Amino acid sequence: MASHSTHLEEANAELVALKQQVLRACSNIKAKCSTNDKLDGKLLDDWQLPSYELAFSVAELSAVAAFNDYAKSLPTDELTQQLALSFCVETLQAVLNRLIARASDVDLDKSELLGFHARENFKKLLDLYASSECLARLGAEIADKNVQRLPSLLDEEKELVRETFFRFANDVVMPLAEQIHRNDEDIPDSILRPAAELGCFGTCIPERFGGLQPDSRPDSLSMIVVTEELSRASLGAAGSLITRPEIAARALLSGGTQQQQQKWLPPLAAGEILCAISITEPNTGSDVAAVSLRATPVENGWLLNGSKTWCTFAGKSQLLVVLARTNSDPTLGHRGLSLFLVEKPAFAGHQFTHEQQGGGSIKGKAIATIGYRGMHSYDLFFEDFFVPAENLVGEKEGEGKGFYYTMAGFAGGRIQTAARATGVMQAAFECALSYAKDRKVFGSAVADFQLTKVKLARLLATLTAARQFSYSVAKLMDEGDGQMEASLVKLFSCRAAEMLSREALQIHGGMGYAEESAVSRLFVDARVLSIFEGAEEVLAIKVVARELIEDAS
Repeated sequence: MASHSTHLEEANAELVALKQQVLRACSNIKAKCSTNDKLDGKLLDDWQLPSYELAFSVAELSAVAAFNDYAKSLPTDELTQQLALSFCVETLQAVLNRLIARASDVDLDKSELLGFHARENFKKLLDLYASSECLARLGAEIADKNVQRLPSLLDEEKELVRETFFRFANDVVMPLAEQIHRNDEDIPDSILRPAAELGCFGTCIPERFGGLQPDSRPDSLSMIVVTEELSRASLGAAGSLITRPEIAARALLSGGTQQQQQKWLPPLAAGEILCAISITEPNTGSDVAAVSLRATPVENGWLLNGSKTWCTFAGKSQLLVVLARTNSDPTLGHRGLSLFLVEKPAFAGHQFTHEQQGGGSIKGKAIATIGYRGMHSYDLFFEDFFVPAENLVGEKEGEGKGFYYTMAGFAGGRIQTAARATGVMQAAFECALSYAKDRKVFGSAVADFQLTKVKLARLLATLTAARQFSYSVAKLMDEGDGQMEASLVKLFSCRAAEMLSREALQIHGGMGYAEESAVSRLFVDARVLSIFEGAEEVLAIKVVARELIEDAS
């Protein structure tokens, strides 16, 4: 019998063949949605379902490729290689089924797609690695050996970072996570202070500004490693602490003046000031270009008027990064937007009012949510709120460029959100594995049943695929590339976190639905991941699919 390494090579060949079908579908849509050789966005809107499914197909195939590459680097680790192959063939089958269902929509040859089942390697790999016997055997090994995660392949420096935040998550965050969630409390200083001392808020800020990011090169991987461990402890109370300074720092580094960078980045890195990002509005959702909060020029600054929503951590933050319309000409669209740094005091609790001496005000009220508690997401109301001219990012040169600075921040936010999803998945998997081994029903441990074994194998495979996909995207981003891949890894990982946390809860049975079980918190927290930092549908259709179709030949 051929080795698993040989099978990985064969699996990659099937992956390439199937991806060619996906790209052919993109090319066919492009031909139908182009006018004068240019893609027409209005025509493309009639192809939202195929676009959505093609985007997910590419995301899933990319996750497979990352997992396979990782497994090939561990030629003697049979568990890793077999999990990679089982994940690969099950994902290929799922993508193939999706393409068959949409074949007539996207002008693919259904008989050619059905022919994949007759391909010798495709059929062999399915028989070997997608069988119930194989999956159950892998699950039994995971349970017997208590395999909570596969080798990370991190270098010594990154492993030390991971271990440091692993201990912080276990010792400081986990003991408070359930209380914060159930009572919808603020994140306490007992978490914020030591997190700041560890450099949590400076993972994305260069060393010259007091952060942990090397001045000589970007280091997205450290940010991902830290985010995973914090999110494993609690998404709402720790895992998202990095997100807002990440977005703010990337925006400032992209468009801020030297004076602005020197003023704001050091205290952000030190955690001396906390920040929130205020982009979304009640009537715009993920359509950033449609932002309408008005910024009116006055002497020495601007007056902000209007509403924002889903501004997470706005209460305790002393700095709000606010996207506003500085030019009312509707034809300018996103070119009429600018980014502002809005200062305010920190407020505890679920609502606040900050009034300026001149009469302007910001009011905030927390939105009740089923999960992601601790940071609180706010509705905000600005009324004649004065912002000094020097707080416009880029000052005069930055006017009308706020959309671009925001997008620079969001690219990092998407990969960071994928890492948050991986952290939630890690916690959910650990809960499921522990409960399955300890809980007995019908005289046997839950982990002894075939279906549970299969689930454990699939869960660890999915978790590992998400982790290795994010690691590979981090490398691309550090090389100045990876914008598309950052969107793909968010699509894949956030959907995967929903599935994995659902299955982890299911393994717990009735106890999983009880609030006293941590897995119930993980389940409701996972649900938000596909919504924020770019809602799944918008990201799939307007970003990923559009670029795939536009670039199709």
